[in-house]
Amino acid sequence: QVQLVESGGGLVQAGGSLRLSCAASGRTFSNYAMAWFRQAPGKEREFVASISTAGLATYYADSVEGRFTISRDNAMNTVYLQMNSLKPEDTAVYYCAAGQTAATLRGSRTNYWGQGTQVTVSS
Repeated sequence: QVQLVESGGGLVQAGGSLRLSCAASGRTFSNYAMAWFRQAPGKEREFVASISTAGLATYYADSVEGRFTISRDNAMNTVYLQMNSLKPEDTAVYYCAAGQTAATLRGSRTNYWGQGTQVTVSS
């Protein structure tokens, strides 16, 4: 089992920045690719970004490309999502997930989920 705990969400004005963190415990963190997903009210959960086990490969949703950056620190068992130039449409609960590869995570094939952290962007 892998336990994932997100933090760093909050309320920010449009154009601002936030950095989300996801701390992992349990099985070896470096064995898993990691990803961020989000779910806005009344919408389905959607892929945001994923990163390979060593951090050499990343994928992004078109809606966040160029504004969000995913990274990981295997020594700290943590994955991050730096969010810049935030827009009201980025408002959602953001979830951390672990899976086999960054590519399969992009297809929502996940092994483990965190509990989520709320991000609210005001206009």
